[in-house]
Amino acid sequence: MNADSLNGRLLFAIPKKGRLHEKCLELLAGADIQFRRHHRLDVCLVKNHPIALVFLPASDIPSFVGKGNVDLGITGQDVILEAQMQEHVTEVLKLNFGKCALQVQVPEAGPVQTVEQLAGKRVVTSFEVLSGKYFNKIDDQLNLAGEQKTKIEYVGGSVEAACALGLADGIVDLVESGDTMRAAGLHAIATLLQSEAVLIKSSTPKHQALEPVIKLITSRIAGVVAAGRYVVCEYNILRVRLHDATTITPGRRAPTISPLEDEAWVAVSSMVEKSRVANVMDELVKIGAEDILIFNLDNCRV
Repeated sequence: MNADSLNGRLLFAIPKKGRLHEKCLELLAGADIQFRRHHRLDVCLVKNHPIALVFLPASDIPSFVGKGNVDLGITGQDVILEAQMQEHVTEVLKLNFGKCALQVQVPEAGPVQTVEQLAGKRVVTSFEVLSGKYFNKIDDQLNLAGEQKTKIEYVGGSVEAACALGLADGIVDLVESGDTMRAAGLHAIATLLQSEAVLIKSSTPKHQALEPVIKLITSRIAGVVAAGRYVVCEYNILRVRLHDATTITPGRRAPTISPLEDEAWVAVSSMVEKSRVANVMDELVKIGAEDILIFNLDNCRV
């Protein structure tokens, strides 16, 4: 592969490892972006589209996209803010995975139990910029200056061990389930922000000719994301209870109603959010719905 092979191709940055990598590969497969990544190579050509995938550390992707070095990218909202690139990239689509919170955590049995008590002490984090801004505000509110200000120290990993090792009085780190923090004897006392994976593009794109490809890929990825959020619910219901049924399953625009051979009954098909499926089925049973079926979606356009 050489530079000429990338000419005319949309460059799409993907996290090369970490918590977002596997989900991104599933997303690409669902959008029918076909590629073969050779061992140790961080750039590969897509077989069925004029696209080249560039595998980068998630923390570098906002800068590469914002400066126009690549055209599209997937990374976390937290990473964009930490890189201070929010003015240079446009969030195209939330991807509904990689959800987490950036939190201040302290030892559960320790003397510090509020951010005001932590102010002026030692805080270890991988998010120096966001932590610095947050604690600068707390320090200002408490009139802490000079040597009294909160001391933010950077570590690249295993942040949760810092308190137990005596390196910090508190930490700022990403939390998904919270299991790791609880195992380390920590608990949250403040949340700086909520984050999830997003598709981004440059706010000042360099290659206008690639805009149709960007729209195509965005549409396909949006279809995969929507398919992950919804299922199709089908059931039979007495015609006299149809109003009640469609109140429970209104669909995205409207449910599909089909007559049955028994004129007293109709069949209903409607999209329902996955997170609501169990409750929806319970409500349908209460009003007399029968033959309730749930179908997963592989892809869609909504």
